[in-house]
Amino acid sequence: MDRKKLVLLLGALVIAIGTAMAARSMFAGAAAPQVEAAAPVAQGPKVLVANRGLPVGTIITADAIGFQQWPEELVQDAYFIDGESDITKLLGTVVRFQVTAGEPVTQGSLVKPGDRGFLAAALGPGMRAVTVPVSAKTGVAGFVFPGDRVDLMLTQTVKGDGPALRASETILSNLRVLATDQSTTQEQVEGRTVVRAFRTVTLEVTPKIAEKVAVAQTIGTLSLSLRSIADSQSELERAIAAGDITVPDDATPEEEEALLRQAMSRPSDGAPTYVTGGDVSRFQRRSAPSQKGPAAPTAVANGPATFASTGPAPTARPAPVAPVGPVVNVTRGKQTTAVPVGK
Repeated sequence: MDRKKLVLLLGALVIAIGTAMAARSMFAGAAAPQVEAAAPVAQGPKVLVANRGLPVGTIITADAIGFQQWPEELVQDAYFIDGESDITKLLGTVVRFQVTAGEPVTQGSLVKPGDRGFLAAALGPGMRAVTVPVSAKTGVAGFVFPGDRVDLMLTQTVKGDGPALRASETILSNLRVLATDQSTTQEQVEGRTVVRAFRTVTLEVTPKIAEKVAVAQTIGTLSLSLRSIADSQSELERAIAAGDITVPDDATPEEEEALLRQAMSRPSDGAPTYVTGGDVSRFQRRSAPSQKGPAAPTAVANGPATFASTGPAPTARPAPVAPVGPVVNVTRGKQTTAVPVGK
C-alpha cells in the first residue's frame, strides 16, 4: 500500500476515535443529575397554629390546633410556644377572632370559659342562645356535652271531648349545645370524660327559633335527642343535591369550606315529624279531640259584647216606606206624621 494513503487512513481513524470520545463525554454530561439546592429549614421554636380555618365562635378541639416550626425572627410574644404552653388547657375555649388555616393562634384570639363575653363569643353571627330545662330522662341521661348537636322534641296532651290526645313531635333539629348548666367544657378525670346529670341546656338558635322555643316551653315537655356526627354530612349532601346550597364557581377552597361549614351548622325548624298515641298503642287515639266551649261573643256597636243565641233568629220589623212626592207634616201632640199631598 502506498505510504501516503496509509498515513491518511491512520489520520482518519484518529479523528473518528476523537469524535466518538467527545460525543460520549458530551452526552454523559447532559445526563448527569443536577443537584438541587435544599429548601431552607425554618429555624426557630414550634408555635401553635390552626390546622384548619377557625371562624368566630368555633369551640377549640384537639384536632383544630397543633404545633408547627416557625422562623425565630417572626415569633411574637402573643404566640403559644411548644414547651411553654399546655395545649390541653386551650380545649373548650372559643375563637374570638377568625383564624385562617396555618396561621398562628394568638392569646387574644381565644376566650376561655368564665371570661367575660365567653358565651357571646361562642355564638355565630346572627345567632341567639336559649336555655331549656331538662332532666336525666329528657336530657339523654347526661350524655350530652357542649359542642354536640341535638334535636328538640315537644310532648303534649291535647284535651277535649272524649279521651285526650297524646303526641310528640320533633319541632327543631341540628341545634348546637353551648353549655350544660353553667359548664361549657367536658369535665375529665384521669383522661376520661365524666358524665353528670344536668338541669338546663343552653342551645344556639336563630331569633325565630328562639321564639318557638319560648312558646314550646309553655305547651308541654321538651326533650333532647342526640344527633350522630354523620348526620350533618348526609344532610349537607342532600341539601346540595336539592339545590338548597349554591357554591359560586369562582369561590376559593377556603370560601367553599366556610360556606359548607356554615350550612352544616345551621339549625332547622322545617318539616317536623310527629307520633301520636294511636301510633304506639291501639287503645289511644290518633286525632285531636273536638273542642266544645261557650258560643263566640258577638260585638255590638257602642255596647258590650253579647253571646249569640242558639235559638232561631228574631224576625225583624219591616222598615217604614218613605212617601214619594210633596208631603205635609201633621203634628198631633208629640208625634209628627208626614202626609203626602196629591197633585
